[in-house]
Amino acid sequence: MKTVALIIAGGTGARMHQDIPKQFLTVNEKPVIVYTLEAFQNHPEIDSIAVVCVEGWEQMVSAYAKQFNIDKLEYIVHGGENGQSSIRNGVYELEKHFDKDDIVLIHDAIRPMVSAEIISDCIMKTKQHGNAITAIPCAEAMLTTTDGVKSDESYPRDNLKRTQTPQGFKIGQICDLHREALEKGITASVASCTLMIELGREVFFSQGSEKNIKLTTVEDIDIFKALLVSKRSEWLK
Repeated sequence: MKTVALIIAGGTGARMHQDIPKQFLTVNEKPVIVYTLEAFQNHPEIDSIAVVCVEGWEQMVSAYAKQFNIDKLEYIVHGGENGQSSIRNGVYELEKHFDKDDIVLIHDAIRPMVSAEIISDCIMKTKQHGNAITAIPCAEAMLTTTDGVKSDESYPRDNLKRTQTPQGFKIGQICDLHREALEKGITASVASCTLMIELGREVFFSQGSEKNIKLTTVEDIDIFKALLVSKRSEWLK
């Protein structure tokens, strides 16, 4: 059984208000996507890497792979019009090259702080349960709202999980899921885990981390820079 990382770099990063897609922004002289690629390159259980790339940046990904010795990168796939279609393009390409029981870890290019422990646990839980959604507990008080301005109702946080990536699946299963979604007219699900649930499937959790941040805003870049230079205090266990 092989395990392939599918890095989703198909977004244009409109919320970051930058001239280039956020996955290609340079932080400490290294593009964000390279940090992400290196995490999977350096993990012993990852056999291959594929990237779903925003149009026009494919050659840049190849160049970065050569420059930073990402020799597990084997496939670069065109992105789609949204996240669901980009993931669909990626898993359909992998289906041509891997067995249906091989594992794919679908991961956001803009989560560059993914740790080896997170990757390992996602692989292990996918082997155990058939899928694995990286997630963390919800530590904040949660309020519901209908207008975004006010609330008169809270929601028990123990019943909530904050999902991250990677999200692990058997390649055959996730491809069949995307085919079923198209048949049922589901075309804009925000993540693989929500697609599973919209199609009536059960998902299982694997270990995430608060450090596994998604770089969505300029403030997130500031946090990422701080995490790169920080070390855990010795007195913390």
